[in-house]
Amino acid sequence: MASLEELRSERIKKLKLLREKGIDPYPAVSNRSDIISDVLESFDKFKGKSISVAGRIVALRKHGGSVFFDIFDGSGKIQGFLKQDEVGDEAHKLFDETIDRGDFIEIRGEPYITKSEEKSILIKEWKILTKSLRPIPEDWFGLKDEEERLRKRYLDILLNKDIREMVGKRSIFWNSTREFLLNKGFIEVETPTLEITTGGADAKPFITHHNALDIDVYLRISMGELWQKKLMIAGIEKTFEIGRQFRNEGMDAEHLQDYTQMEFYWAYADYKKGMELVEELYKYIAQKTFGTLKFNIRGQEIDLNKKWERYDYREIVKKFTGIDVLETTIKEVEEKLQELKIEYDKKGFNLNRAIDNLWKYCRKKLVGPGFLVGVPKEVSPLAKSDEREARITQRFQLIIAGSELGNGYSELNDPIDQAERFKKQNDLREAGDQEAQMFDYGFVEALEYGMPPTCGYGMSERLFAFFMDRPIRETQIFPLMKPEEAQENKKTRKQESKKARKQESIKA
Repeated sequence: MASLEELRSERIKKLKLLREKGIDPYPAVSNRSDIISDVLESFDKFKGKSISVAGRIVALRKHGGSVFFDIFDGSGKIQGFLKQDEVGDEAHKLFDETIDRGDFIEIRGEPYITKSEEKSILIKEWKILTKSLRPIPEDWFGLKDEEERLRKRYLDILLNKDIREMVGKRSIFWNSTREFLLNKGFIEVETPTLEITTGGADAKPFITHHNALDIDVYLRISMGELWQKKLMIAGIEKTFEIGRQFRNEGMDAEHLQDYTQMEFYWAYADYKKGMELVEELYKYIAQKTFGTLKFNIRGQEIDLNKKWERYDYREIVKKFTGIDVLETTIKEVEEKLQELKIEYDKKGFNLNRAIDNLWKYCRKKLVGPGFLVGVPKEVSPLAKSDEREARITQRFQLIIAGSELGNGYSELNDPIDQAERFKKQNDLREAGDQEAQMFDYGFVEALEYGMPPTCGYGMSERLFAFFMDRPIRETQIFPLMKPEEAQENKKTRKQESKKARKQESIKA
């Protein structure tokens, strides 16, 4: 079998041959007149007509004076039939000498049914559009390594129909979200990606330097939560934003550092109205994107059409751990975490983080769909306190298959209360909790002008990943990857370590 470099060298020779004959192997213009899927769907209508399609050759078979190849344009695949007596000796010879699987070509001809009854195009003329220098793998299984598949995502998409369809569904997912909100009277806004003070979430931010202003700034960790609330203050009653946000934290099947998020803000609405709207939104997205309200997620059957549960935070944690989150101490929670063998970050550890770790353990036991309510005030620095119990908030989180797939609340609009909560968060931050929120003095000042009662809600592409029942990294079109060189070094170190252990074993 020829090596990659040998194959590449052969293709470069073919490239040179095309140029020697005065043919541009990378022309700017294509005269394609038809899309392959249209031709296949209305094949009889095209019979007897001259049509022109273009695409990549994904299969190539030669039989004497005839060549059969499959050409793919993203919409569909059709067979091209190249006969020597149809295109002439010179064009036939040039094709034979220069064209490979993976090349992009344009063909003009007539619809034709072969003896094997396959829909084809009998070619009258052909034109090179792009000469490929590297052979594409024979099929998807040619990319067996997961890291290689994600790094060379363009090949994964080309060769794997499921991944191509996922890209399309991802687009429908976000467009249906946008469509639903626009139909409900919300307007789409854009807020800053670079911030002087991060706000709207408990997360560790990315820091960069702004050269022109000579200041350090942060990449946003929420979808403009505090900015959108300022729009509520400004009198714009329904807003939403869909965009990228960034959190410099861990990576697993549910979490990435760079991902798409949607947040909406709705004046004169509370968390109860928010839950009603979100349930309607999720059903709309699911139906539009997947054509169903039933999903198998992590081995669990999820039906969005059933009655959505209400889970009380305090009751759920007490049920599964015996801890009353409103009457506990950090010592008691930490002992329980250790008893349950729950791993947690001890840096900047405090009661808020302790309770949150305990809740995440309990959350995994819930199937849903349902809303978590009664979330403690200590872990909800931006949510309005409950009218009946000041220690909990009017916050709700969507729970499906043991995970949180959205978060919202009746927004805190009391500037004095907000300032006090920011101060507590800032104290935690100074004590080492890097996820605690910063004190945003500008936002508190804005609140002092008055913000109407408001419900806010956010969801990320984790929801799409769950509907697809895939790890979130696999549902991004181009996930962030380590450079290939770093990956190779990692493999080499592993091999050397394995070799060293083997040698030590032999010596022993």
